[in-house]
Amino acid sequence: MPLIRPFAGLRPRAEFAAQVLAPPYDVVTVDEARARAAGRPWSFLHISRPEIDLPPGTDPYAPEVYRKGRENFERQIAAGVLGRDPGPCYYLYRLVMGSHTQTGVVAAASVAAYESQRIRRHEHTRPDKEDDRVRQIEALDAQTGPVFLTYRRSAGIDRIVANLTSHPPEVDVTADDGVRHSLWVVREPRAIEALSVGFEAVDCLYVADGHHRSAAAARVAAARHGRGAPDAEQTCDYFLSVIFPDNQMQILPYNRVVRDLNGLTPEDFVGRVAVDFEVQRAASAVTPVRTGEFGMYLSGQWYRISIHAECIPRHDAVRRLDVSLLADYLLAPVLGIQDPRRDRRIDFVGGIRGLDELQRRVDSGEMAVAFSMFPTALADLMAVADAGEVMPPKSTWFEPKLADGLVSQILD
Repeated sequence: MPLIRPFAGLRPRAEFAAQVLAPPYDVVTVDEARARAAGRPWSFLHISRPEIDLPPGTDPYAPEVYRKGRENFERQIAAGVLGRDPGPCYYLYRLVMGSHTQTGVVAAASVAAYESQRIRRHEHTRPDKEDDRVRQIEALDAQTGPVFLTYRRSAGIDRIVANLTSHPPEVDVTADDGVRHSLWVVREPRAIEALSVGFEAVDCLYVADGHHRSAAAARVAAARHGRGAPDAEQTCDYFLSVIFPDNQMQILPYNRVVRDLNGLTPEDFVGRVAVDFEVQRAASAVTPVRTGEFGMYLSGQWYRISIHAECIPRHDAVRRLDVSLLADYLLAPVLGIQDPRRDRRIDFVGGIRGLDELQRRVDSGEMAVAFSMFPTALADLMAVADAGEVMPPKSTWFEPKLADGLVSQILD
């Protein structure tokens, strides 16, 4: 099977695009989704978060939620808000956030390549979240949440994309968060072939974001082959993806906040931190400027803390990461947080929310201490994936986020 292939996308008609486009289902709470969809009957949130159309308190994993999503999906198709392209296409998707621009290829990516590690992942998944995505795909008979992929840039693919985006896009929408979303449709057979050949020469792709969506797609494919012809290629053998070159990706820090000091006084806590870190008071909020450096906010005071060089295992792709160093030398031994994935005393704050959010959560008394992080490098993510290892939870926060509803893939 090819690494990627074109597909007949289901997408909003240009005049409805601004009404349809929505943030990814997993970056908004149900209350935020309900507020953002209010007065917007065509918002894709009615499909991706259909519990907003059911009574408050409805279990988001209840069968009626998936049925409601299907109902809303079919309603948009019947109304002509969403329409399917007549034949297989690639799509070029440009995101502009402030001064940052990135342009990727929307394609159907091979499940076989995912299972053989030509599409590489770097995170563990949670069974309950996988189950949710499987039920959502099966209920809609479609993949609506794209997997965010990256690859080591190719000058050849860059030239093809630049040429194909030299004319105005078919969709050009600025969302309410100020991010601009533009879409070009690639219908011409020679252009489709050029993109297919260009990506076939790429060694591998990497899952940047969307591990649960890709894992769910693989499960759906396996289940459908089990129910039908096991060898015949089906639409489900590919999953919806957007693929960006690595030199255009933007990773923001993924900061941490902790609810208590594990029984320590603030003074004793700072003393314990000083065993493995150099600790300096700071006059203002601390944005780390290099690996091994962290900001720490405690009792109204910012500190700049730097781990001692001898603590860094530089030849270990996972343990040398800043998120690992903080966990191994502070969160676990000092604060008693052995499993950040499951411990309810720790929470994670995307860097897009800024350092003010860290201060707010500590000053309110909700949390006792906050840590600002230096962003994980994409090269480190790739090194971990290449080694077949997994990163600690909440290691990367990519911005800007892909919109839901721009292009979906129907499973024929």
